[in-house]
Amino acid sequence: MDLSNILFITGKKGLFKLITQTKGGAIVEDIVDNKRFPVFSHNKISVLANISIYTHDKEVELPKVFQNIYQKENGAKCIDASSPDNEIRNYMKEVLPTYDETQVHLSDMRKIFFWYNILNDKGLIDLEPKKEEDSQ
Repeated sequence: MDLSNILFITGKKGLFKLITQTKGGAIVEDIVDNKRFPVFSHNKISVLANISIYTHDKEVELPKVFQNIYQKENGAKCIDASSPDNEIRNYMKEVLPTYDETQVHLSDMRKIFFWYNILNDKGLIDLEPKKEEDSQ
């Protein structure tokens, strides 16, 4: 899945698709209700493809974490982001056993699971391995 045009905007709930960039910001579309609106350069915008999760060894890119969840759940929804704290931590340990407990906060885990479920509900999770054709 290409997460390069899927955005998280601080202060706004949900995920957004980049429609176009403008001189002073961008036009985005809410993934859930398809409403479009402008965001401006003063808004803190994060591209999901650029987000990584700290582990004890290295950083793991968010698409890889989504892939781990997808494989664990066989393409179904994951744990609800409003589940009790200990369930959230245990689930994170299952999908990314080496995550750094000191740097990955509970709120980060909740966002990851919330985002995964949004993308999964909209059919935007497609992380099964793709066969590459030989171009010979």
